[in-house]
Amino acid sequence: MNNSKHTELANHAWSVADLLRGDYKQSDYGKVILPFTVLRRLECVLEPTRDKVLETAEQMRSKVADLDRWLRKASGHSFYNASGYTLKRIAKDHSQAAKHLLAYLGAFSPNAQEVFERYEFAAQIRKLDAANLLYLVVGRFADIDLHPYQMKDGTIVTDDHGRPVELVSNHQMGYIFEELIRRFAEQSNETAGEHFTPREVIELMVELLIAPDDDALSVPGVTRTVLDPACGTGGMLTAAQEHITRRNANATVRVFGQELNPESWAICRSELMLKGDGRDAENVKFGNSFSDDGHRGQHFDYLLANPPFGVEWKKVKDDIEREYETLGESGRFGAGLPRINDGSLLFLQHMISKMKPIDASGKGGSRVAIVFNGSPLFTGGAESGESRIRQWILESDWLEGIVALPDQLFYNTGISTYFWIVTNRKDPARRGKVVLLDARDYWAKMRKSLGDKRKYIIDDQITEITRLYTEALDVAADPNHPLHGKVKVFSNKDFGYRRITVERPLKLRFEVTEETLAATIASKALPKHIDIEKFIDVLKQLTGTRWQARLAAFEGVRTAMRAARMLWPSKQPFLVALRDVLGVRDPEGEVQMKGDTVEPDSELRDYENVPLEEDVEEYLRREVLPHVPDAWIDHTKTKVGYDIPFTRHFYVYKPPRPLPEIDAELKALEVEIQSLLGEVTR
Repeated sequence: MNNSKHTELANHAWSVADLLRGDYKQSDYGKVILPFTVLRRLECVLEPTRDKVLETAEQMRSKVADLDRWLRKASGHSFYNASGYTLKRIAKDHSQAAKHLLAYLGAFSPNAQEVFERYEFAAQIRKLDAANLLYLVVGRFADIDLHPYQMKDGTIVTDDHGRPVELVSNHQMGYIFEELIRRFAEQSNETAGEHFTPREVIELMVELLIAPDDDALSVPGVTRTVLDPACGTGGMLTAAQEHITRRNANATVRVFGQELNPESWAICRSELMLKGDGRDAENVKFGNSFSDDGHRGQHFDYLLANPPFGVEWKKVKDDIEREYETLGESGRFGAGLPRINDGSLLFLQHMISKMKPIDASGKGGSRVAIVFNGSPLFTGGAESGESRIRQWILESDWLEGIVALPDQLFYNTGISTYFWIVTNRKDPARRGKVVLLDARDYWAKMRKSLGDKRKYIIDDQITEITRLYTEALDVAADPNHPLHGKVKVFSNKDFGYRRITVERPLKLRFEVTEETLAATIASKALPKHIDIEKFIDVLKQLTGTRWQARLAAFEGVRTAMRAARMLWPSKQPFLVALRDVLGVRDPEGEVQMKGDTVEPDSELRDYENVPLEEDVEEYLRREVLPHVPDAWIDHTKTKVGYDIPFTRHFYVYKPPRPLPEIDAELKALEVEIQSLLGEVTR
């Protein structure tokens, strides 16, 4: 089928929108068009064996318990329909169209019925029927010829060699359905980004994921498995499958997915039912990948995903925390749990758990690609859940590279995004290293914006980014390479740091002032040890007195109390509370001690992040002591953290414009404003 025929069939299906206008919002057209397209294709595929299925159903219904297996075998597919209905027949009976169509759906195999249920197709049928549109829509789809082979009188037409004459192949049907999905996404800009990833983004992602394996993928009869645990409408799975088979037409690519949104799941399952042998449709599971892993215990060659950005995981909190606490490192989330309002790194941990292990001969392993916003790069301080996850990945030497993408690439957000490439089978030259590639300048402007999507990546740019990534080590090592500034290579430990606590001594002078009296009145500790009213009277007599040392201050207060016939509580809690009300921070004051140890001043406490490879004491001598000679490190509070400050590594200083240039521009604007005001006041 040529492109014009492909477009013609997609246009025919989408022309139903003309019937829906007024009764449906534009963003809801797909809720009718997509399931009807699926229904018509299934009908066309099943037509040659329809009579055989009906005959088998009649013969075996009362003889076997598992009729489903027999009917699948009779249909020759992974699905079937055990009724004599067709869309053309249903369209002829206007008054009973809804009744017959629902009965038609009910006669499909359970796997096909599940798809229509997720589409909530029955509700759309009733809505169309109430608007007197159902028979018109059914009739329109009955006229679309989506047969895999040319048909005549219910029989497949063959050529001179006895081969079926192809009409709409499974592969071509996939393109038609994908075109309809794209149009549906364009009409639903407010939510498209949640379930639909732009095609060129997927193409680039798959290229980066698979590029290092070109030689292995060219082997005759090679088999590969691909998983997307947040598969949406299945675009990434389809692209990966097509990408591998373009390299090797004899390759077998099995795809697997999981999706939480019922409509997106139905679209994905539908497309896989309409192409290939339909077996992969069963591999797309419905549900939450975190709490209901649809591929438990399975491992895959390639894993890729574009999970929702910054989505909280509160709904599955109990399940995730239970696995974390009970299974630890033997579970999926043993490295740590991120903040409740962003589950991005949970997806990555889930995908890593699905990587194939490396066997004794060094074979096996997997490659992972995932789309993130900037948050997973640096969110969370040292020893936070996010930091521990990054540390686990980097210390395991799984992070191969991160690619920064242009902003405004996605339908529902304009923020910057990044590809993370993770693998447990790094090329030997890349072991212990991480590639950062800045591809933010690789984009072209769209003629018309689609939601927040104003940019796209053209094919030549995809090729260049892929080549740059595969040659990254050479480019980074060659300062004369024209793209040298786009690539940087780091060791895994370069992203680690120690967060040290820098303390300075608490220095106090001691005095009695109005502030001292107010602090005494507000104190909760002093009344536990002394008659506070009498004590305040004593302190009032000392107003204006100042001492440089704590013991001198205590002796002065004790003498005044003795004169007032008050006992001196010598208990430590009283002495601490008294110091707190009398003491005033003073750089020239007395250094406070706790036994033989200098007491730190919490208000002067500071924190420094020191690179993991650097000696912290040397850092203190070089960076801190020249400014505050009395500082020291409290090693008991030192924490290890990992983050990836991508933008900082690619920051290029741009000097401000010369002042004369700015001044000239301001004067020109003043002249322009005066001219405009003059026109207004004439």
